[in-house]
Amino acid sequence: MFNKSEIEQQVAEFLLQIKAIKLQPANPFTWASGWKSPIYCDNRATLSHPTIRTYIRQNLTKLIQEEFGTVECVAGVATAGIPQGALVAQELGLPFVYVRAKAKEHGTGSLIEGEIFAGQRVVVIEDLVSTGKSSLQAVDALRNAGYNVAGLVAIFTYGFDAAAENFKKANCPFATLSNYNALIDYAEKHQYISKADVQLLQKWRENPSEWGQVEIG
Repeated sequence: MFNKSEIEQQVAEFLLQIKAIKLQPANPFTWASGWKSPIYCDNRATLSHPTIRTYIRQNLTKLIQEEFGTVECVAGVATAGIPQGALVAQELGLPFVYVRAKAKEHGTGSLIEGEIFAGQRVVVIEDLVSTGKSSLQAVDALRNAGYNVAGLVAIFTYGFDAAAENFKKANCPFATLSNYNALIDYAEKHQYISKADVQLLQKWRENPSEWGQVEIG
């Protein structure tokens, strides 16, 4: 049985436990985009923990089967989606390809690495969904190559409205093992953060691009 709520909480616990997700409301991070953020997520850390890695692999597989049924190929998004995708492909016994951020500037000039068979039903694997921009670039590349993209799965999402809108516009369903609300709920219950921190974290998610431009307090 696929217990979504239980899995959301368990993944949130794992990510906080190994510091794949760090919460620092009083000392914000700066993302590559320039956004100030009280949260930082790097799910690559899960690969160094065999028990957690196995749990994520098994439940990404179950999530794919629950949401999309039978697929014929697994595609990872470079770079963090590559190892997760390869693990899932192994679990499912399916072919694996990965999508580069941009085409190679030498050799074959490939954007997608691996064998391509037009019409195959493929599921895309990401480690994290923020706005969905890079994920959907990979989806477009796969569609342009003739794949039938069933949808995308990831370990975690911030739950930004922009992401939901972008995936809807692209007609690409997506699902994740855990999410921002589940994480904050778990973090408060287990005293990773205070109630005041919860309010600040909720405000950040409402308008992340503007959040760092106001005084934090």
